[in-house]
Amino acid sequence: MAASAAPEHVERIVIENCSIATVDADDTEYASGHVVVAGNRIESVGAGRAPEGLANVVRRIDGTGHLVTPGLINTHHHFYQWITRGLATDHNLFDWLVALYPTWARIDEPMVRAAAQGSLAMMARGGVTTAMDHHYVYPQGSGDLSGAIIGAARDMGVRFTLARGSMDRSVKDGGLPPDFAVETLEGALAGTEATIDAHHDASFDAMTQVAAAPCSPFSISTELLRQGAELARRKGVRMHTHGSETVEEEKFCHELFWMGPTDYFESTGWLGEDVWMAHCVHMNDSDIAAFARTGTGVAHCPSSNARLAAGIARVPDMLAAGVPVGLGVDGTASNESGELHTELRNALLINRLGAHREKALNARQALRLGTYGGAQVLGRAGQIGSLEPGKLADLVLWKLDTLAHASIADPVTALVFGAAAPVTLSLVNGRPVVEDNHLITADEDAIARATRDEARRLAQIAAGA
Repeated sequence: MAASAAPEHVERIVIENCSIATVDADDTEYASGHVVVAGNRIESVGAGRAPEGLANVVRRIDGTGHLVTPGLINTHHHFYQWITRGLATDHNLFDWLVALYPTWARIDEPMVRAAAQGSLAMMARGGVTTAMDHHYVYPQGSGDLSGAIIGAARDMGVRFTLARGSMDRSVKDGGLPPDFAVETLEGALAGTEATIDAHHDASFDAMTQVAAAPCSPFSISTELLRQGAELARRKGVRMHTHGSETVEEEKFCHELFWMGPTDYFESTGWLGEDVWMAHCVHMNDSDIAAFARTGTGVAHCPSSNARLAAGIARVPDMLAAGVPVGLGVDGTASNESGELHTELRNALLINRLGAHREKALNARQALRLGTYGGAQVLGRAGQIGSLEPGKLADLVLWKLDTLAHASIADPVTALVFGAAAPVTLSLVNGRPVVEDNHLITADEDAIARATRDEARRLAQIAAGA
């Protein structure tokens, strides 16, 4: 690929002698090639050695035995759940929520910061360069939770979208959350707008963006959906929520709104190119057609869908219809591993249990879901998600010459079908975040201690309530 012009004084990183999967529109790959990073941009990608005579090369890496891909992009998560992992392990979604909401409603700022650090560290060390968090629990007096989450992402050095969530439908209104766990309609809208004003960056190389994200049909009022959509579009930010996750949710929508989830969302302004929804497991042909017609995106969370017995999303049919689809870890109370490589593999394997069987997804489609598909869903496909000159330098150098992968000839197959590959280098915005399979932007042991302590404190508070 042709090089993009960069000022001569910009520092460069050169990676050579590696396999490359660009995940561009043509799925261009190089068996042995190079990537040149200039500042925070990709300057060139191509076969063979890097061009001669490059100025200000501060680092030259021999990538023999490695595969370079775009950084992985997570499109759905709930960071705070890191400190409630391993609970309610044999529940479906509604029972799981009822079991955990009373505990979640007692989180505070130190807990949320520690949980965000744990969630981010696990993803970043496994190749995630862009993360997102759908945070929707804001107990009164709990502190600046949005600021704590954004601060943790900034310190970790990853690109980040905070989906500022909200709930205003509690048990007394026919919802699932306890009454003390929700905001008022006015408070939710005001909190969302304040977060957008304080933190959203619309620039090309933005490290922090904000989306408006009421939680789910069974925890929010119709008015919060409608006014939330109006707020998001007035502010020019994206919109996110949960949709069509379980058969129980579909039944809930029919009983309460006299229509299915997709029709309900469309009636409230929640379909469009600026919208993406998590899960979308129970979608009929009409639902998929509506998403394709409107450009509404999907965050596919295969591990969580299996953990909560939600079902198998129709990802092959969505892709065939032209629906943008990315991958999500989901909250670590329903996906205890908390890293995205698992989702590459499980997206492929679980979808092969569905109607399309072995033709459902292949390794390169799975990699695209975790990279370019995620960029589409987050509205950033022009900036990240593929290795192309001029795009932001978010990339991962995966080590594939160890025992775990050495006998798999095709590097993309090795990455997706094989065990989690060590990360030799992860760059975000041209800056190293992971080196030799270790975070260099955070102390993993300190984070482990902090999350363990905060999990214990939360459990004690919930037990005494």
